[in-house]
Amino acid sequence: MLALRLARGAHPLVLTRRLLVAAAAAGVGFLLLCTLGYAVGHPERSSASVLRLLWCVLPLAATVQFAVAVARTDPSTRPRPGLSAIGLGPARLTAIAAASTAVACTLGSVVALLFYLHLRGDITGLPFDGAAADLLAAGQPLPLAAALTLLAVLPVVAATAAGLALRPRSAPAAPEGAERPVPSGLPWGVALVAVGLAIETYAGRGGAGDGLPLPGRFDGNPAGVLAGWVLTAVGLAMAGPGITHGCGRLLQAVRPGATRLLAGRILMDESRRIGRPLGVVSAVFSGTLAAAALYDADSGPGAFGPLTGLGAALILACTTATLLTAALESKQGRAHTTEALLRIGAPPTVLRTAALMRAGVLLAVFTPLTWTIAQLAALPLTG
Repeated sequence: MLALRLARGAHPLVLTRRLLVAAAAAGVGFLLLCTLGYAVGHPERSSASVLRLLWCVLPLAATVQFAVAVARTDPSTRPRPGLSAIGLGPARLTAIAAASTAVACTLGSVVALLFYLHLRGDITGLPFDGAAADLLAAGQPLPLAAALTLLAVLPVVAATAAGLALRPRSAPAAPEGAERPVPSGLPWGVALVAVGLAIETYAGRGGAGDGLPLPGRFDGNPAGVLAGWVLTAVGLAMAGPGITHGCGRLLQAVRPGATRLLAGRILMDESRRIGRPLGVVSAVFSGTLAAAALYDADSGPGAFGPLTGLGAALILACTTATLLTAALESKQGRAHTTEALLRIGAPPTVLRTAALMRAGVLLAVFTPLTWTIAQLAALPLTG
């Protein structure tokens, strides 16, 4: 009840972010229900139904990541002086954040269920002249218990992830004068990217005999291709903080001035916060470019079905929104530093120039990296 009251009195931008989480949850819930409909309509293809359900894990994971990022930037869950005296300590605020996340995801799941039942004709008759009847198994009874179980997965996972991400923790004090440690995931990330590309190459050259039935009609590529892309995405996510930290060092190279020094130090300090979502966005865009190259090469029209497009759009939108939310969290985290710089007379143009420098160096590094990985991923499939 307290979470609902906080949601009602929140800032419009905060409510907008929560509604975006609900919209993403509705998309994931619709995908899960369509997978259930496929299983009901094709009981003889149980293995294909399981693979379609596993494919839905990707948009579900992207939505969970976005929900956690929104929970981290929620001002109502930040510890403030005096809240502990009325019973709202860090642990209680973490529980409120998890409950708010669960409420938003549950709202999206309910919308997905109502829309799915409407398309099946279970509420007001078949819409669109029954165009979606075969896709949603409209002639078969829907197992309500299975549908509710699938729809409950996202709220439970998102609320648990938000609670774990925001749980109170005590960090060891760093020695005086010591920097923040360098992110240690870069070597492992590079190794995973190499392994993922190798698996994609091997699976792509092995032919399409063991096709992966994705939701839609894009069924002609082996399951190893998707497995290799997942490893590549995980590797880029692990390497993202290290690459971002290196970009900060690059900005400070060769006799930096005050602006370059400020921009580089901010990138190094916030490499863990924005590096991981930046790596995920790079992986998603590389996969999108590789899929576009494959579509242009030999797939032809109709290769991507509507549900495949919905899943890809969810992944792309959620990962991009997560990156923007992480950038907002980073800006909020250094608000006191920005105020201190302005108090001592730093011109606002210096802060804006430093922000442009950070964005420019990240684009200069991650854009060719994304394009290169996309070309390497698409080469064994198009060649």
